[in-house]
Amino acid sequence: MIKKQLIMEKALELFAKQGFESTSVQQITDYCGISKGAFYLSFRSKDELILTLMDHFMMQITSDIDHIVKTSKNDSLLYDFYYATYSYFYKHLDFAMTFMKEQTRTFNEEFILKMRYYDKLNEKVILTMIERLYGEEVKYSKYDLIYCIKGFMKMYGELFLFKNIPVDFHLLAESLVEKTNILAKYMTISFITDEHKTLLDIGLDGVVTKEQITEMIDQKIEEMEESIEKDSLILLKEQLLNPSPSLAIVKGLIENIRNHPHCKWVAFLLRDFYKSIT
Repeated sequence: MIKKQLIMEKALELFAKQGFESTSVQQITDYCGISKGAFYLSFRSKDELILTLMDHFMMQITSDIDHIVKTSKNDSLLYDFYYATYSYFYKHLDFAMTFMKEQTRTFNEEFILKMRYYDKLNEKVILTMIERLYGEEVKYSKYDLIYCIKGFMKMYGELFLFKNIPVDFHLLAESLVEKTNILAKYMTISFITDEHKTLLDIGLDGVVTKEQITEMIDQKIEEMEESIEKDSLILLKEQLLNPSPSLAIVKGLIENIRNHPHCKWVAFLLRDFYKSIT
């Protein structure tokens, strides 16, 4: 295992048990069986490690949900969206709780900016889902519906994040599908309208250039051991630099890396990049 990945995995276990504040770099290095020098070759500080873990956590769920929104059939899309979201947070419950608590007390500006960035990406994915499912039916209420869905996700997520209530995710997802469909069909008064779109940055893209994606691919290639995913990254870089006429090859290569935990974000960015040029 690459040392940086080892540090992230072991630190995640400690943070989930002890919290961010109570865990020191010394405890992390002892738990990993490495020296402090080895730690600082991968991360400049504990804060940088925390931000990297937060990025990794949010990249995983954002890229997975984005894939669901773009590939699920319409009759199961909303259910798949809710079920996958709650299942992911429950699977990583210890870290999710630590992560949520950190948000409520942090004064780290970079942490706050990152959270806003992922929140906007989440809104963009939800907007794509709403427009795909309901089209013109929600022309004047779709931005309000985004905030209704975000409210559902937060409120019901608290049941297992903070109240330790056993949750049937199948039933919860079906219940929220029904509620969302009722709102989409019958909502007649919208608080958030098209006039708020620019002010709230709803659906606006964060521009990621070909050069930035290429740089990210280079970093992943350097970090990864020999594998089909690494070979696919090398070929994807070649496609970015010297595009072929067919996107079928690119789609196949993206599919090769989509499920690798350290490649999901690259797959997400590439899907958006190629969508923007077709």
